[in-house]
Amino acid sequence: MKSKADNKKTFVVAEMACSHEGNISLAKKIIDSAAYAGSDVIQLQIWALKYMMTPSRKEYDLLKDLEFDKKQWADIVNYSRGLYPQMQIYVCAYEHSTIEFIDSLGVDGYKINSSDLSNYLVLEKIANTGKPMNLSVGASSLNEIQYAIDQIKSDSKITLMYGHQSFPTRPEDINLSSIDKLKKLFKLPVGYQDHCDAEDESAFWLPATSMGYDIDIIEKHLTHDRSKKGIDHESALNPDEFIKFVKMIRIIDKAKGISLPRPFTKQEIRYREFQKKSIVLSKDISKGSIISSDDITFMRAEKLGLPPNKANLLIGKSLLKDFKAFELISLDDIS
Repeated sequence: MKSKADNKKTFVVAEMACSHEGNISLAKKIIDSAAYAGSDVIQLQIWALKYMMTPSRKEYDLLKDLEFDKKQWADIVNYSRGLYPQMQIYVCAYEHSTIEFIDSLGVDGYKINSSDLSNYLVLEKIANTGKPMNLSVGASSLNEIQYAIDQIKSDSKITLMYGHQSFPTRPEDINLSSIDKLKKLFKLPVGYQDHCDAEDESAFWLPATSMGYDIDIIEKHLTHDRSKKGIDHESALNPDEFIKFVKMIRIIDKAKGISLPRPFTKQEIRYREFQKKSIVLSKDISKGSIISSDDITFMRAEKLGLPPNKANLLIGKSLLKDFKAFELISLDDIS
């Protein structure tokens, strides 16, 4: 999705998943909420169920009720694009048959679910679109991840999306340290997809913690009203909570700032002038006197002068003028 550098913001993905409950009006409400909160991306899940899941699965009938047809999806995508052109649209494609249709909608990028890391049909078709892709690696082996990367064109924009995908996820199951391992092994940007219990404060501070691992993308579920306990509600934030969530991410981005070395900020310069100690004369000394270690001391003065570790440049030198106690002294004052 992006190449992250110092002082760059973390991309926030609002994951709709199935929180729309098969209702186009609810889908549009979630899109409204994502845009109002300042999300960078609204992420949709588009599939043709007959190519994704066998009818014997217990979830089949439920997902059948949630499935939108192509016309409905076009309506949803056009709604988002028309009202919120600043917000990108990503789609999690769950099977190969719909990818051509998804691409015809003009989406900005794709997410590949971890279920398809070994599915070369999905991997190759999405790679051929040339669009950026977020590769979900939850509950996947390193070999599965490597296979998926190998199947995708080398010039594709890939971000690995790490996250434990149980709903909700217990904190002890997250293993955030895996983010560093993924970066080291695969030399790719890494994002975090959060599925913590939305009823708990950890739904905020655990994603905040993930930002300490210098992630590029953070994905969070968004619903219309969690109290309804609809589909995918367990880890999904309400619209008002999502506003606070995005605000938190933006504040952390500002706090991360630029790594050292860098120029001091105006505030740091003011702090240095207030806090740092300088070399001053410890007593009145007349012109021509030879400076000894007893003649100088280190104190906070009205402004910054020579730092204490420059004292050796003064000792043994002759003063070129008279000095009062506690005056700053510089190299221009000695011979």
